[in-house]
Amino acid sequence: MVLAILARIKKAKGIANIFSKLKEKAQINFSSYVDLKNIVFLHSKNRNEVIWELIDSLSKTQKINDKESFFNKVLQREKIVSTGIGLGVAIPHAKSDEFKDFFIAIGIQNECKIKWQSIDKIPVRIVFLIGGPESKQTEYLKILSILTTAIKDETVRKDLINASSKEEILTIINHF
Repeated sequence: MVLAILARIKKAKGIANIFSKLKEKAQINFSSYVDLKNIVFLHSKNRNEVIWELIDSLSKTQKINDKESFFNKVLQREKIVSTGIGLGVAIPHAKSDEFKDFFIAIGIQNECKIKWQSIDKIPVRIVFLIGGPESKQTEYLKILSILTTAIKDETVRKDLINASSKEEILTIINHF
């Protein structure tokens, strides 16, 4: 009987260690996915042009090699359901095993509203374009979780739209 209790305690400690390791892995630094050069004050006014503008930025920083292919993957994803998630925010994305790590380009349109088929019908002003490997679904879900939690905060959204520099935007997302 005592041995059975000790075995359960040992098993419980093992499970606690697993949960502790999972919790440590859950802590990700959102800003580590963003290169300052991939923060863009957008000039485009419609969804496809905005996506292309962000993809062009990613190409210049060598996050992607084939702009056309990535653009098509993002648009294919848009056909499934709009990535205009509401509150003036869109999170277009595409995954492919050609990528080793995740990356994010941020687009801010502070002059006008972008036509997007958003769930709440509100035009978009903030765009987070995400790319990364198909094989890292858990990491992708963590990124989305952090991002969606942060953008629910109206102050964060207003600060992003009103930011006057890329550095200011980076400072804001460092708090995600």
